[in-house]
Amino acid sequence: MSTPAAEQTHSLAEGERLAARAAALTKAYGTGETAVLALNEVDVEIFRGRFTAVMGPSGSGKSTLMHCLAGLDTATSGQVWLGETEITGLNERELTRLRRDRIGFMFQSFNLLPTLTAGENITLPMDIAGHTPDRAWVDQVIDTLRLGDRLSHRPAELSGGQQQRVACARALASRPELIFADEPTGNLDSRSSLEVLSFLREAVDSLNQTVVMVTHDPSAAGHADLVLFLGDGRIVDEMPRPTAEAVLERMKRFDTVRTARSDAARKT
Repeated sequence: MSTPAAEQTHSLAEGERLAARAAALTKAYGTGETAVLALNEVDVEIFRGRFTAVMGPSGSGKSTLMHCLAGLDTATSGQVWLGETEITGLNERELTRLRRDRIGFMFQSFNLLPTLTAGENITLPMDIAGHTPDRAWVDQVIDTLRLGDRLSHRPAELSGGQQQRVACARALASRPELIFADEPTGNLDSRSSLEVLSFLREAVDSLNQTVVMVTHDPSAAGHADLVLFLGDGRIVDEMPRPTAEAVLERMKRFDTVRTARSDAARKT
């Protein structure tokens, strides 16, 4: 990409290590005339210790990009790496192990088990894998997310914001190389959303984690170090050091272009 934003981003990233990257990543659903191209030869780099937001209109490919980078979906063509590991050639068992050991996930639905306490939900992935949690690290995460007085509570006894903080702690607890957050504030009110975003920001700044967040909310994107904008399956722009206002203005340009295309299509 040759935009000024891209040039500025690359200079900021000089000397940093890559957490993940993709080259010519393409994802098509269906075949022949009915095929839908969700990603179209996307090249992207995710740097360690940074908070990256991915935005775009509905159908732009942002969730598909996250799923392919996380090994939750397979690429039609192209390559994806997590660190130095190319994941596009791994089988399902290898992908499962990689996701379990090296990636943390947060979703719009909190995905907490209702019969377990908050503390048990936090360590559940490690318990299933037979790994002994690093107690000092888990305690640091719990302290950072201010969950110490909620560990014995079950999800039904927690607010939405507290449940998402537990989900955030679960994603952080195994000290993954990369955390993927898919619309993590989508089910939260504005106060709880701000709280969760602040904790994700703190996870990057204080705990040296790497976060990739898919969001439709300009205010959420304003907490990131970099925003990637997708349109029609391609990365069409980047914004380092975003603000909510600047992101909103950029998204309005998407709406203007889509309206113009729709008007042109109706006239043909």
